Amino acid sequence: MSVFSQSFSPCGRFLAAGNNYGEIALFSLSAALSPDASEGSQKPILNFTAHDGPVFSLLSTDTHLLSAGNGEISAWSWAELIKKVSQLFSKCMCIFLGLGKMYISFHCCDNSLIVGGGDNNIHIMDMETGIFKSVLKGHTDYIHCLCFKEREEEILSGGEDGAVRIWDSRTNRPVHCIEVFKYEECARPQFGKWISCLATDSDWMLCGGGPSLSLWHLRSMSPTSVFPLPGCQREAVFHQDLIMSVGEGPYVSHCLHGGTVKAQIPCTPSSLNTLALNLKNTEHRVMTVGGSSHQIDVFTNFSYRAFSLSF
Repeated sequence: MSVFSQSFSPCGRFLAAGNNYGEIALFSLSAALSPDASEGSQKPILNFTAHDGPVFSLLSTDTHLLSAGNGEISAWSWAELIKKVSQLFSKCMCIFLGLGKMYISFHCCDNSLIVGGGDNNIHIMDMETGIFKSVLKGHTDYIHCLCFKEREEEILSGGEDGAVRIWDSRTNRPVHCIEVFKYEECARPQFGKWISCLATDSDWMLCGGGPSLSLWHLRSMSPTSVFPLPGCQREAVFHQDLIMSVGEGPYVSHCLHGGTVKAQIPCTPSSLNTLALNLKNTEHRVMTVGGSSHQIDVFTNFSYRAFSLSF
């Protein structure tokens, strides 16, 4: 089994995880983090089949859990999922797009779902009506990752074509295109040019995949730091003065903005696909990582593994 995706509930008390078999498991963080936690507390309170193939992406809104599979997106009511009544809860929405492997992001300002997939395009859906209102065209190969830059209302997309494209969500027009693999300090031809992870924080962007994980200043459109991490990085996030990244290898890398790898924290899976931070409240403040294992590692202070959830 491999865990591909994770998302925390709006209240921060639950974790949803998706695997390569199309299953979604729901874990109670309250139970797992309790002083009275047992082995049973680290197992799902609910497990159900969401898609015929892998659950490539999970995303939470204030009311729903969204899952993206092979050509379809489904929505599940968080209120119903948390009730744990597996015979009664149902999909609120299921949309078939035929885009193959898909990834999703959310634009909360205008309640839009951003979808990238195998047709090389980005599709914008109105969450109120379920109608796709625009298509952003520019990538020449399928899209691996998406993120949204709130302040500028910009969409960032990374694809198999090695490009990071930046779009103005208000006009749906392209703003910039960065071909990361063409920068000598980032390029790693032995791994390819594909972009597998993206993150933004104010005027800064993280991106990596085939090219080395690198930190970019978005005003100058230039890389300021390149991180000496082996293999391809699959997810990276900003957290306070650190950058945390996972990919090939059994560890979470803690990096400084200047390019130094400060620490590498051992994990259970031999290779990692997903990293999630739950910062909604101090009681359930955790980092969780998943990959090529049925176990999802939980970190309570981000510097060592506290325990593992079992899918």
